[in-house]
Amino acid sequence: MSVETATRELPVTSEGIVENLALIQQEITTTADALNREELAAVARLVGESRRVFVVGAGRSGLVLRMAAMRLMHLGLEVHVAGDTTTPAIRSGDLLVAASGSGTTSGVVKAASTAAAVGARIAVYTTDSESPLAARADAVVVIPAARKTDHGGTVSRQYSGSLFEQVLFLASEAVFQSLWDADGTPAEDLWLRHANLE
Repeated sequence: MSVETATRELPVTSEGIVENLALIQQEITTTADALNREELAAVARLVGESRRVFVVGAGRSGLVLRMAAMRLMHLGLEVHVAGDTTTPAIRSGDLLVAASGSGTTSGVVKAASTAAAVGARIAVYTTDSESPLAARADAVVVIPAARKTDHGGTVSRQYSGSLFEQVLFLASEAVFQSLWDADGTPAEDLWLRHANLE
């Protein structure tokens, strides 16, 4: 909120909130329904076949992948977040899961290039199947959402990359849920891996 708007009252109503909840729900549902299930299944197979899983994303996309990393850790996988101080080197046989709406985020593309150079496999979530990030991937999930710089409101009325990040969360949760269904470990056992230093 700018200094100018911080000193005046904004006309936010409960009706406006209801309308925007409906807008967001509709956009998420439409976009999630358009996801290619085979693309998601390919990512789930890569995760399940990998010795170690690394995740990388910038900004809000990176935060969503941190949530996904936690769930994969609950399944008993060895999972690391790129950029954390204790993250080891990625190697052949590992998997990098990367997210970038544009597919051009420099740090994410560089991480994918590094992963490819050492023989790691790469799974990507993006809006652009022709992007530099997608070109490095073994599996690509295209999320048909607006890019962060699309301010025209033709694909989404939400600000910036919100729709991409929302559907990225759903897609990564579907991958986790499918792996958990296949694994069959009781929820009580997964809970034993939950952080206890909170």
